This record gives sequence, C-alpha cells and structure tokens, in this order.
Amino acid sequence: MNGDHWLSPDRARLPLRSWLPAGRPKAVVLALHGMNDYSNFFDEPGKALAARGIAAYAYDQRGFGQGPHPGYWSGAEAMAADLRIAAGLVAAHHPGVPLYLLGESMGGAVAILATAGTPPPQVSGLILSAPAVWGRSSMGLVQRAALWLAYQLAPGWRLTGEGLRITPSDNIEMLRRLSADPLVIKATRVDAVKGLVDLMDEAAAAAPRLRLPTLVLYGAKDEIIPPDPTWAMAGALHRQGRTRIAYYPGGYHMLLRDLQAKVVLDDIAAWIADPAAPLPSGAEADAERELAARRR
Repeated sequence: MNGDHWLSPDRARLPLRSWLPAGRPKAVVLALHGMNDYSNFFDEPGKALAARGIAAYAYDQRGFGQGPHPGYWSGAEAMAADLRIAAGLVAAHHPGVPLYLLGESMGGAVAILATAGTPPPQVSGLILSAPAVWGRSSMGLVQRAALWLAYQLAPGWRLTGEGLRITPSDNIEMLRRLSADPLVIKATRVDAVKGLVDLMDEAAAAAPRLRLPTLVLYGAKDEIIPPDPTWAMAGALHRQGRTRIAYYPGGYHMLLRDLQAKVVLDDIAAWIADPAAPLPSGAEADAERELAARRR
C-alpha cells in the first residue's frame, strides 16, 4: 500500500482511501463499493467507524471510480482476487488487529466470492450490506431474454436506468451529491450489466460455502436487490449457525448512507466488538419475524 493507492500483481493501480482512529485501532474494516460507485461511498461510514476506534479502508475496484478502465467490466475472478490481495496488505499494515470485510451490494457479491470455501487467513468476519445475490435463477424469463439479446446485439450500448422510478435511499441530499459526482457512472454498458449478473450468479452459488462469521444487513424498502433471493441466501446461512441477520423496516438499499445510517453503523460496531452480543437496534428480532413469516 502506498497511502492513496495499492498495486495489484499485474500493476493495476487501485485508488485507496482510509479513515483512521487516533490510537491503535480495535479492529479494521476493508470496505467494497457497489455497482457504478467508488471508494467515496464509505466516506461518512468510515469517519463514523474511526470515531468508534475502528480503522476503515476502501478502494476503487477495477472499472469504477479512478480504477483501471472505468465503465468496463473486469471479471468477477479478477475483482475477487484483488480483494484477497488487498485484505493481506491491510492486515500486514495492522498486525494483530482483527480484520473484517464489508461489501455493499456488488461489493458484497465480490466479498462472498473472495471468502467462500477457504477464506483469506487474515479475515475475522464478513459484513454484507444488501449483497447482490440476484442471479438468473431468480429473474423472470423476460429479463433473462432481454439481457441475452441486448448482449448479443449491442454489448457496448449504455443504459441509464431513467424512468425506472427506483428509490435507493431516503437521503436525498446524498443522492444529489452522487448525481453530481463525475466519478459515479451514470450510464452502464450492457456487457457490464451482463458481467454483474454473472457475478451475482456466482455469488449465490458460492454463498453456502461461507465459513466466516457473517453479519447480513438488509432494508425492507430495498428496491434494488429483491427480497426473495436475499432471504433465501441469508436464511440458509442463518440455519448453518454462523450468520446473524439485521433487518431494518425503514431501511433502503444504501443502508450505510440512509438517514438512519447511524443505527446500522452502531450495529456493525457492536457486532465487531462482540459477535455474540445482541445488536443495539434490535434489528435481529425483525429479521427473525421475517424469517418465520417466510417459513409459513
């Protein structure tokens, strides 16, 4: 690591941000952004965690922000390999301090791929915020056919998402800043959408092989990642006994930047301090009720 970036083995330069507490950190979080976003997504959460004594890092993944080839898909395996390497670099910078990976949406899918089966030995746990596990198996036939046809005919066609009427967060001021940020991708290539769906397929298939202590965060008002595949994945992990689920009735997709983000960050900090202790928000009780309703 070189302060504001790190270099992958193929010499790709990946911009890095950090938010550090005044003294020795109690723990370290390495955060991974979602689709079309970049490391700045963790600015407010990183500051909040640093104030709680937790060091935080985030980097621009390949194809996003100021990373290599913005707007172009780099491949799920390359992104997962980058995360494993970054985890080692951050852990070496903080020897003896527990390291946690946090993935938001697409970043959650990358984190699942990077840690399923045999996780990096430096990693103590995994935090998945609205992880992107919406694979083809949970999409309708029309959606799958439309993506296949668009990819065959016009892989470079750029989609803006205008007219979808989706609300990713109740933090309108934050959304306005994203809209004005030139590093946030506003129009997505069809081949990048296809790459994201491939990633979600792989993450959904890999999730049952997770062996790390895991905290899954999900909002009832999430309009980006549908509830059925999310609960299928989270519920299966929960039954294995290593995963806790926090469900926020007022939460949107961008839980870490919603107006109630402090509630979510308090839960994250509490789980890191003691993975067995109750979460301060009581969001686990809401998750248990939702799981019970889905079993009926």
